[in-house]
This record gives sequence, C-alpha cells and structure tokens, in this order.
Amino acid sequence: MSAKSRLIVLVAVMASLLEIIDSSIVNVALPTMMGNLGATLEDISMVVTGYAIANAIVLPVSAWAGERIGRRKYFLGCIGLFTLTSVACGFAPNLYTLIFFRILQGLAGGALLPTSQTLIYEQFPKEKAGTAGAIFGMSVMIGPTLGPTLGGWLTDNFGWRSIFNVNLPMGIVAILIGLAAIENPPFAMGGKENRKSFDTWGLMLLVLGIGGLQYMLERGESDDWFDSKIICMCAFFAVTCLPLFIWWETKVKDPIMNVRLFKNSIVANGVALQGLLGFFLYGLVFVLPVFVGQTFHYDATQTGMLFIPGSIITAMVMPFVGKAMGKGVNTKLLISIGITGVLGTLYAMTLLTSQSSQSDVLRALYIRGFAMAFLFVPINSSILSQFTGITMGQVSGMLNLFRQIGGSIGIAFISTMLTKSGKQHYSDLMPHVSLLDHNTWNTYMQAMGGNKMTTATGMASHADIALRSIYGRVQAQVFVLSFREIMFIIAAVMCCAFIPLFFLKFQKKVVAVSDSH
Repeated sequence: MSAKSRLIVLVAVMASLLEIIDSSIVNVALPTMMGNLGATLEDISMVVTGYAIANAIVLPVSAWAGERIGRRKYFLGCIGLFTLTSVACGFAPNLYTLIFFRILQGLAGGALLPTSQTLIYEQFPKEKAGTAGAIFGMSVMIGPTLGPTLGGWLTDNFGWRSIFNVNLPMGIVAILIGLAAIENPPFAMGGKENRKSFDTWGLMLLVLGIGGLQYMLERGESDDWFDSKIICMCAFFAVTCLPLFIWWETKVKDPIMNVRLFKNSIVANGVALQGLLGFFLYGLVFVLPVFVGQTFHYDATQTGMLFIPGSIITAMVMPFVGKAMGKGVNTKLLISIGITGVLGTLYAMTLLTSQSSQSDVLRALYIRGFAMAFLFVPINSSILSQFTGITMGQVSGMLNLFRQIGGSIGIAFISTMLTKSGKQHYSDLMPHVSLLDHNTWNTYMQAMGGNKMTTATGMASHADIALRSIYGRVQAQVFVLSFREIMFIIAAVMCCAFIPLFFLKFQKKVVAVSDSH
C-alpha cells in the first residue's frame, strides 16, 4: 500500500469515528443538559432524535451526492460542516439552537460512514478485501464503546459542551489529511457530465418516508405509540411514501437511489443481514446498561468501561478473520460462526439474574466481541467486493442505512417490551407477595429489624422500610424476568439470519475494488 493510500485510510477511519462516536456520546449527557438548558426529558430527547433522522435520510443518497458534487469536495465538505456544527452545538445558547445544529450535524454525518467505507475498500487489492473490512469494522465497533465512556468522562470533568467541542481538533486534522491525499475517481468528478437531472420527487418521498419511519421508531414508546397524532402521521408517511419512493425510483431516468440493486440477491440478502445485525447490536447496547444500572448501580462511565474488553476482543480477532477470507475460507461459514456466537451471547444473557456478578456479564460480552468479528468483516467485505465504482458507494449506503434502521427497530421493540412485559410480570408476581407467604414474611421481619437504617433514611416506622424493601425486590425481579424474556425473543429473531445467509449467492469470488479508481 502506498503512502497516499495509508493517509486515505487514516482520514476515512477518523471520519467514521467522528460520526459513530457522536451518535452515542450525547446520550449520557442528557440529564446534565436538561438541568443546564431548563428542558424536559421529552424536549431534550430531540437532540438525539433529530440527529438520527437526519443521518438516516442522507445515508442512502451519499453516493449520488458525491457523484454530482465530486466525492472529494463532498466528503471533505461534510467533514468541515460536521466539525463546524459540532462547535456550534457546543456554544448553543438554548435548546432550539442546539436541536437545529444537531440536525445539520446529522445531515453532514450521514455522508461520512458510507463514503469512508468505500474509500477504505478502494485502497486494497482484491485479495485483501477482508483486511479492508477489518479496518472499517474496528472503527464501527470501537465508536459505540468509546462514545458513552468518553461522553461521561467529559461531562463529569468539563461540562456537557465539551462533548461537542472535542470534535474540533480531530475534524481539522481529518480535513488537512484529506486535502493532501483524497482525489476524485473518474465516476465522481463532479463536473457538468455528472450534473444529471435532479430527482426532486424522489428526494421528497425519501425525506418523508425515512424521516417518518425514523421518528416513529425513535419516539414511539415515549409518545405512547399510536395514541399520539404525530406518531400516527409519521406512520402514514412511512407506509405511503416509502412504497411510492421505490416505485418512482424504478421509473425515473436519473434516480437519487438505485433501488434496482435490490433485484440482486447479494444486495437484498446483505441488507437483511445488516438489519438483523443492527437489531442485535443496538438493541443489546440499549438494554444492557439498564440491566447493570439496576443490578450494579453503575454510572455511565462504568457502564461504558464494561463494553471495552469485548470490543478489544473484536479488534484482535478481526484481522485474523480478514486473513482467513484472503486465504479463501468460505465466507458463509465465517458468518455462520458469527451468528452462532450471537446466539451464545443471548443464551448467556438469559442466565443473568439480580444476583449475577460482573464476571457473568463480562463473559457474555466476551462472546459477543468474538462473534462481531465474524459478522462485520465477512458481511461487508463479501458484499462490497462484488461491486465497483459508484455502485459500491450506493451499496455501502444501503448497508449502513439498514443497519441503522434495524438498530432503531431493536431499540423501539426493547423499550416497548420493557414496559409491557414489566407490567405483566408485576401483575403475575404481586399475588404471591403476602405476609402469609414464608419468603415474604422473612424479608419483612429482616427489614423490620433495621433500626439504624430506618433512622438514617428518614422513615416514619420500621414497617415503611420493610415494605419498601419488599417492593424493591419485586421490581428487581420484574425487570430480570422482562430482560430474560427479551433475550429469548432477540435470539429467535437472530435465528432468522440463517435464512438470508442461505440465499446469499456470490456471483464472483472477489472483485478488485481498487479498480474503481
């Protein structure tokens, strides 16, 4: 690999890390931002929702935009806009200004991931596509792990505004390296020959369809789903505009997104695998912090640290998976190992209880880290290596979009299940909580003996602390039952991943992705 190729890979990794870390770094700072800006939880959540919606809209059209504008100008312009809007978020005087700049940041960030992925794959010859996948996969896995940990540390020590301002030096360095190394490929020069007719209707239908779907998934549980008029309206946009968008894109001469690629079984089954992977990955990252918060009373920084060992395992195993692909090991076999590892992770999660230790959780995360290496690298490398030029960028955008949508579905599903299942388990347990029950009576009497605790907590009587102790134990058991039930359901969903894997038929072993220059 030449020195210029190494610089291109470096700037691509930096850009993808900027985007992925910023997707999760804000979550841990929301309580602090609420107090500082005088906002409610519902209002402040738009800081996350607005970013996610804007991000999802841009993902599938990033290749099209790069072709029209010129990929070099578009990519570096998006890094610059992302950096500037990050700083603007850090200096935002009120909530509405913050939300506005977060949406702009999401629009700029949506281009970074698929374009970075394409740039990395183009720097490697056909026999090293697995190595390219390992490099990109490490940035995708490290980002969600670093986000909460870094966000918690920065918020605790420097205030919530620092989580945005920290992007400034990294963004400047990425732009400088990009200016020196990145060049436009022939298919994305951005000249008049690339100025095709603008697909206005396609863009409008995409914004309404993807935007409505993403808003519904992000806000559905907090707004009580279809009891909310806004959620109903978003659902209407999603179910009408997305089919119309697909129909329109098959008819228009210069489509904003080449939906005809879905006729290719590699693309159709590949995005299905990515959607299921996102469902598992983002869903687990959403529910596990809730579990350790309830069980171990961890704060955001401690929770983030819990994910680091598993991510290190992923980073260590990915290069070996990439080399195995280069030596001709069956890609579908590697993906099967990854899916089996995911099922093993979920099984280990079903064994967790309110009495579990930290080592029990880490054991499951070690398996998860091992499994991810066998999914990210083979899925991305085997699919993208089948395409060249602008088509590779389009497929990359689709893969990232479906992983994000799958993740949003996973979070929405788990959030809803925690509420609905929790109510059911609480109703099932309460008839057994009676002083006529031997275990309840023992717990009550033990708590009644806590004279010092009663005084320290300001309870009116020993009976108050006894009843609260029993209530706390019931709530802990309700959550554990709901958590285990959710893990079983996710395992059932992930078993479906073997279906698109079975139908994944490669037309050719590997395409020399570097030929796209």
